[in-house]
Amino acid sequence: MQLTSSHPRTRPIAAGHLRAFEAVARHLNFRAAAEELALTQSAVSRQIQALEDEVGTALFLRHTRAVEITSAGSQLLRAASMALERVDAAVRQIRQSAGRKSVAITTWASFASMWLIPRLEAFQRDHPDIDIRIDATDNAVDLATSDVDLALRYAVPQSMPASAQRLFGEQLTPVASPWLLKSHPIHSVEDLARCALIEAGDAHRTRHLEWLTWQRWLDTFGTPAAVSPSGKRARKNLEHNKLTPQRWMYFNYANQIVQAALTGQGVALARLPLVAESLASGALVEPLPHARLDSPLAYWLMVAPRSLQRPEVKAFCDWLLEQAAETRQAIGDVPDPDTVDQMD
Repeated sequence: MQLTSSHPRTRPIAAGHLRAFEAVARHLNFRAAAEELALTQSAVSRQIQALEDEVGTALFLRHTRAVEITSAGSQLLRAASMALERVDAAVRQIRQSAGRKSVAITTWASFASMWLIPRLEAFQRDHPDIDIRIDATDNAVDLATSDVDLALRYAVPQSMPASAQRLFGEQLTPVASPWLLKSHPIHSVEDLARCALIEAGDAHRTRHLEWLTWQRWLDTFGTPAAVSPSGKRARKNLEHNKLTPQRWMYFNYANQIVQAALTGQGVALARLPLVAESLASGALVEPLPHARLDSPLAYWLMVAPRSLQRPEVKAFCDWLLEQAAETRQAIGDVPDPDTVDQMD
């Protein structure tokens, strides 16, 4: 169907039919869209027809057993999907502000499970009237369009906006369970060759994350006696910074790496901020504490502009910055001068 007119239409279309349009475009099926919207199939069909009349061209091609979106429909879908998402986010925000106080946080799963969640009980004890929602995902969430109030990110400083607040930096250090070290004591780099070594499996394929690899650590500390308190210069299994361990173990998530170390399966190259509590409790031991590798990556707080003035969000951010200060103290974090002005 091609609608033509000697005079192009200029008035804006009515927005009421866009929800039906988006549902049909997503399902490519009028019946499925009608079920989702709790409407009759004929009602949805009439809404699409009315929208096509307003736009001035066909948005779908109706076949006997299928629906196909046109190029004009695809163009409208891109805009409509973004617009509806923003409207829905605004409505959710309004409903939240009119009802219970809540804070929505987006972060990645390992950080949520290893750093944030273990500390949340203290915040909820002091603020029992504030609901917390954590969206744990590896995908960056757009704070401008989502219903998330704040984001906790892991990145190099130059990739963060000026509004981001630095929580703490990072060092990489070997860690192991105390009972593994009883049978395989580690006093130097050479001793690592008698153990399984655990590292991030995808670090070699991702920019900046190569800092999480044993090879990067060995490039710094793998020279003879570089990390040996005794000063011995033996080099049996270490040549040109190439260590041959008993075996390698690779995991995609930091919490998996640490869990493997906690259960004595090997020595992990761990992110110090994420294992500080385990080191303090003795669940993990840092056998080479003088061999910490500084990482260019840091942990950051970003707050959605629309959420900045909400008291519950401000309370959570204040608490979060207090927790970050404790972590900095625990790991001896000294911020880079370029980011010191972003500290709390």
